[in-house]
Amino acid sequence: MEKVIVQKLSESEIEARGIRSWPVWNKEISRFDWTYSGDEECYIIDGEIVIETDNGNYQIKPGDFVTFKDGLKCVWDIKVPVKKYYNCP
Repeated sequence: MEKVIVQKLSESEIEARGIRSWPVWNKEISRFDWTYSGDEECYIIDGEIVIETDNGNYQIKPGDFVTFKDGLKCVWDIKVPVKKYYNCP
């Protein structure tokens, strides 16, 4: 099963999910290890990130809707300061 899922959502899908009411997370240019203890969904507002995993790297940019699955171990390499809506259902 894929541990990182990157999608593009339509404006109606963004509204239906209530994404703009989710909390916002900001982070400066940095690089750090992360392990997910539960699924997380996020919608990238600003920034450029490379998510490094054992199965390859993912280029994440504004407009991407990303699902990180429970148990994912990765490295966040933030190239441009990031701002995202996030939801941990």
